[in-house]
Amino acid sequence: MGRRPDIAEVKRQLSGTRLLTLTGVGGVGKTRLAARAAAELRRSFRDGVWLVELADLTGPELVPHAVATALGLHDDTGRDRLEVLAEQLRARSLLLVLDNCEHLLDACAALAARLLRAAPGLRVLATSRQPLGVAGEQVWPVPPLVVPEPEAARRQDTALTLFAERAAAVAPDFTLTAENLPTVARLCKQLDGLPLAIELAAVRVRALTVGEIEERLHDRYGLLTGGSRAALPRHQTLRAAVDWSFELCAPREQLLWARLSVFAGSFDLAAAGAVCSGDGLLVEEVFDLVAGLMDKSILSREDHPAGARYRLLETLRQFGLEKLGEPARIVVQHKHCAHYLRLIERAEREWFGPRQLETFRWLESEHANVRAALEFCLSAPERAECGLRLAGALWCYWTGCGYLAEGGYWLGRALEQNLADRPARRKALWVNGYVANLQGRLAVARDCLTEVKALAEGDGDEVVLAYAVHRLGCLSLLGDDLDNAVELFGSAIDRYNRLGLVNGHVLMSYVELAVALSFRGEFDRAARLCHTAYGLSSAAGERWASAYATFCLGLVDFCRGDLAAARAGAQASLRVKRDFHDLLGIVLAVELLAWTAAAEGRPERAAVLLGAAEAQWGAVGYPLFGSRHFLQPHAGCVAETRAALGEAAYIAAHERGRDLTTEAAIDLALDLRPPARSRPVRAGAPDALTKRERQVAELVAEGLSNKEIAERLVIAVRTAEGHVERILQKLGFSSRARIAAWVAQRRNRDSGSAER
Repeated sequence: MGRRPDIAEVKRQLSGTRLLTLTGVGGVGKTRLAARAAAELRRSFRDGVWLVELADLTGPELVPHAVATALGLHDDTGRDRLEVLAEQLRARSLLLVLDNCEHLLDACAALAARLLRAAPGLRVLATSRQPLGVAGEQVWPVPPLVVPEPEAARRQDTALTLFAERAAAVAPDFTLTAENLPTVARLCKQLDGLPLAIELAAVRVRALTVGEIEERLHDRYGLLTGGSRAALPRHQTLRAAVDWSFELCAPREQLLWARLSVFAGSFDLAAAGAVCSGDGLLVEEVFDLVAGLMDKSILSREDHPAGARYRLLETLRQFGLEKLGEPARIVVQHKHCAHYLRLIERAEREWFGPRQLETFRWLESEHANVRAALEFCLSAPERAECGLRLAGALWCYWTGCGYLAEGGYWLGRALEQNLADRPARRKALWVNGYVANLQGRLAVARDCLTEVKALAEGDGDEVVLAYAVHRLGCLSLLGDDLDNAVELFGSAIDRYNRLGLVNGHVLMSYVELAVALSFRGEFDRAARLCHTAYGLSSAAGERWASAYATFCLGLVDFCRGDLAAARAGAQASLRVKRDFHDLLGIVLAVELLAWTAAAEGRPERAAVLLGAAEAQWGAVGYPLFGSRHFLQPHAGCVAETRAALGEAAYIAAHERGRDLTTEAAIDLALDLRPPARSRPVRAGAPDALTKRERQVAELVAEGLSNKEIAERLVIAVRTAEGHVERILQKLGFSSRARIAAWVAQRRNRDSGSAER
């Protein structure tokens, strides 16, 4: 409100620097100013502006995860997350807003420096109480709102307008008048023009006059500063306003405020009741007290598909943690952790059933609290087993909803801290084997699964043994040992049946056995297994595993030559996988649709879908699992499409697919949007590259690796890598294939000119 000159200044500064950090005391309005300026700059960035909220993060390792999640970028390969982000952003033009960096300064600085170095089209707008300390950083202290002198107060002054707007929200009959303008101006001046402090004071007009508010705040300042108003820094102004608001709350409201500060991000009423009740607060009281804190602007409400959620502003959350104190904080955090462990273990059970999608949405909304609970558990040895249970129970979230990399991070940490053999460790071992297998970390997967299988065999733990055998079957499938995979999957299914287990893992064992059988040409048996899995899913109201069964049926239909059925199966699977953000399921369906399009005689669509799939495979893991059985139909599709389109047209169509976002690729695959229009690969000026870079580009177009280029030109491999990196940056390309297409177009153009 009323930040027009500040917004203009932020935009002006961003035009001259690639990293601008807005600094200032908490509550001065850094986040709102950054968000407003970024919104007005949307049209300046081809790939948009993106807000990454960091206040809820508990550890520096999670910063790249948070950025990737905010940008909708996925990478579950196990590679360094920062390097993956740099690779994925290299050719993009976007503004990244990093909000609340102060508690993660080193991690934010490292991220900003690496991404800015890799992505010429990237600019970063950060908010922090202190600078990041990165070379080239421009720092701009956010000023407080303008406050007029009381005798010159006018209605349009920004601090007064903010006070009037917030006061009218709680007392509709409040307006600025000639009589109260000077008093409001004195009050806003006493609050140093800090927006948060003004808002906290304004809500008190419901019970107090403006004069009474001013008088009480004056007393507060005297207490904090010994009467020296000139010595009052702005952070003490805010402290006074927050402390005063705290003391004006009823004792039970104060207690709830302090206890609510253990939540990260937002929370619902049920969580507030479970975590904050007891020892002086009844559950039913919590619900009424939440409403009271909302009335006082301590809590804000957010609408969510699953229902209303509530949030403490970060400044107020930190204040609450301070008031709670260390011993009480540990007690409440234990309750927070126990609450989420109970709900997550229930969510794991409900993953196989009609509430599956609702479970996914709830997990998405609680992601910040899940991270906070895991961090709390894994920060002390006596709580480590609870963290192990949490990480293991979240297998459905890690593997089914696009969070393989983060799952691997938490499972790895939990297993490192829990070396003794316990049921929770056994489960975490086979879950980590499952996650690592899907990521392509085969050595980690084999170690985990071999260890847990030996433990289970040692004491006859049949349930764990069934899961270990099943996941070892996946290792054999992806390692192209089909006979061993079929044997292991069959053994796992027999074990599941003897135990009477029916869940998502059991269904996936049917589907994965069907995939192995289809690669062996046993299509009838594979189809029967898919129908069995689909029937079990339908009976339970389950959708996630059934979508894999539908995909596998589509694969069988493709192998049989029934292209219409293959396309229908892949699209049906894709619709479900989109709901769950299951990137593995999405890319498998898009890949199958590319094969089908080529076989149907639609080579341009096939090439675009192949490009889209290739971009997603780079995020999921190694393309098509590195399996020759998956790669064989892929290679056939590529060869057929190249032959039909010609090299230049194929590369152009393929790169259009690579440029699609995940959502755009899904829309195209589901026929919800027209194919991307053909456009020439950016040619670049003849002198855009140096003579040596043009030479390297020619060798890239021949398909040579960096090592082969180095050998051909008698230069160091690192020098060749540097040449390729600069070529990509100068031409604004994201892949070596784009360089090859650029070279091909220049050759065609030069050839045509010579003929003329």
